[in-house]
Amino acid sequence: MKIKEHDCVVLTAGLPAEGLEAGDVGTVVHIHPGGAAYEVEFVTLAGETIAVATVDARNARPVGRRDVNHIRELQTA
Repeated sequence: MKIKEHDCVVLTAGLPAEGLEAGDVGTVVHIHPGGAAYEVEFVTLAGETIAVATVDARNARPVGRRDVNHIRELQTA
């Protein structure tokens, strides 16, 4: 499945510098040339932006039909 702008994606590897973990979900806001990487916005369920991060295409996958939300509290630095 090809990932497009505004699609939700799941991290398959954490981004520790951003406080993000594998399994976190974000929205693609930009696709880099050739689909090599994505700019992905991550927000809390209350709508607060956590990060807009560059995610290598190998470290993201589309949200699947059988995926289930799971809640974790964001840890502050």
